[in-house]
Amino acid sequence: MMFLHQDIDKYTWTSPDGKTHNQIDHILIETRWHSIILDIQSFRGAECDTNHCLVVAKVRVRVAVSKQATKTFDGEKLNLRKLNELEVRKQYQIETTNRFAALGKLSDDKDINRAWKNIKENIKTSAKESLKSAQTETA
Repeated sequence: MMFLHQDIDKYTWTSPDGKTHNQIDHILIETRWHSIILDIQSFRGAECDTNHCLVVAKVRVRVAVSKQATKTFDGEKLNLRKLNELEVRKQYQIETTNRFAALGKLSDDKDINRAWKNIKENIKTSAKESLKSAQTETA
């Protein structure tokens, strides 16, 4: 693929005598990716202590959104503002304390993923229980 540039911008190597210039440095890319290259140019001003010029390519990258990122939240929503109420907050603290006390008695997990899953489930269950009981009391 050729880009329109002045000859001085195409040279990538200068001989030690400073008179001879050649294009000996290139960027290689697979044929199927050629459409992402917008421009390729050499830059003479890069101070690299070498007689080669810096070769830079401008590329257009398309980022695909993963299916997991577009997945909708299917869990139930909790009204966390209820935690501002003193009774609900105390209920949540009691639920959480009881669940973590029971978790500590079970076993000392060596698997960090299992431990995190237990912590997460305890917090979610405590929130559901305390906020559910607050909703039934106010209804």
